[in-house]
Amino acid sequence: MKITDEIVDQIAHLARLEFNGEEKENIKADLTNIIAFVDQLNAVDTEGVEPLIFMSDAINVLREDVYEPSITQEEALKNAPNADSDYFKIAKVLRQ
Repeated sequence: MKITDEIVDQIAHLARLEFNGEEKENIKADLTNIIAFVDQLNAVDTEGVEPLIFMSDAINVLREDVYEPSITQEEALKNAPNADSDYFKIAKVLRQ
């Protein structure tokens, strides 16, 4: 595939980039190298190779989800600087 100025301009527009003359030539050379590198994949024989879903055969080892009691509501509110029966009271933080 030949990388032209129009292709570079289109990619630059989509990426919201601007390239001057020398930068555009550098980008064209880089894109040409990238495409040549990726084209090497066409030479690989992938016949009969199953596509991978995961990169390894490792299976997640998860712990059992077990309920454990934590502190009570009264204990949580005990050290609150300002509380109202069942809730923490805080200063108003809304702005207009």
